[in-house]
Amino acid sequence: MIQRLAALLAFAGLIAAGPARAEDIPSPAFDPARAASLATESGFAGLILISRGDDILFERAFGEVRPGSGEAHRLDERWRWASITKQVLAVLAMQQVAQGNLELDAPIGRYWPDFPNPVARTVTIRQLMRHVSGLPDPDDTPRLPSGLPVFYGFEGAGTAMENYCAGPLRAEPGAGYHYNNCDFIVLGQILERVSGERLDALVAGHIPGTPMLFPAGGETVPGYHYGESEPPIRLAAYGGAGGMNGTLRDLWLFDRALMTGALIDEDARATMWTGDPAIGYAALGQWVLPVSLAGCAEPVRLVERHGGIGGVQARNFILPELDIAVIAFINRTEAEFAFGQVWRGEGFAHALLSVAACPATPE
Repeated sequence: MIQRLAALLAFAGLIAAGPARAEDIPSPAFDPARAASLATESGFAGLILISRGDDILFERAFGEVRPGSGEAHRLDERWRWASITKQVLAVLAMQQVAQGNLELDAPIGRYWPDFPNPVARTVTIRQLMRHVSGLPDPDDTPRLPSGLPVFYGFEGAGTAMENYCAGPLRAEPGAGYHYNNCDFIVLGQILERVSGERLDALVAGHIPGTPMLFPAGGETVPGYHYGESEPPIRLAAYGGAGGMNGTLRDLWLFDRALMTGALIDEDARATMWTGDPAIGYAALGQWVLPVSLAGCAEPVRLVERHGGIGGVQARNFILPELDIAVIAFINRTEAEFAFGQVWRGEGFAHALLSVAACPATPE
């Protein structure tokens, strides 16, 4: 088993693996003033980190926790990682594959023989990780007065997550892409079965830093929508699909360990990072696609993982060939602050990545 100490030693460079050193990769000089101006002028309220290799080039907190409160964001805050949790679970799954405990194209019934829905036992691990399983979708549960699906409300606390996810299929396995939290809730249950460890123990023992699964982890940054507090959310209901929390530095430690090969080897990472154009470049637990950035002469490969729960949004971007990581957390809803889509070449996220990776364009 890969223990936390081994992962951290590998991250420190005592285990040789990963991409070329950052100083060997040609890159334009980074101007932190460009990143700061972009965030300030866009009204960004949260945290941003930009790194190249092991060097953190930019790490700043912007704005207030609640509009008008006077309470400034701090770099040491704990945040919901939301669906970035899926990226972490994909790594844990690839670790189990490397140990011979899991096969990507094996049906889930091999690892969960008494899975309540016998038809769904034909779903494979890879189908879960690509969101083509056909499992039920928690977003389809009835809506509470707040608009939140009952699955994530405290009213639904008496129903085990895996029981709902083992209900009637919404589509035939492999028939098409449908983003669905049940895929990774079920994957988390399977990881517990094949490893013999609880999911929170797997995270604690195999992922660097101090990320935790709700309800553990202490107080996290609350979300807001135009100054109004988000409705009560049962964050633990997200489980392996979105239940992690941690600091900005925790996520950066994960990125670096992933990028350097401290968590999984190059072949496993290549498998995990193979995006399928037929389903929007979905890879295993993340998206991997070529994107054009403003100021860069050629398209670059982007590993993208975004997430959001309630009034909190998170973005985790890796540019492997440039050895760059870009992380952003904000506690405003998408309606109030839109990151935009990088692949469309527009929006805040595209501008931020362009600042991080490309020379300034002439005025």
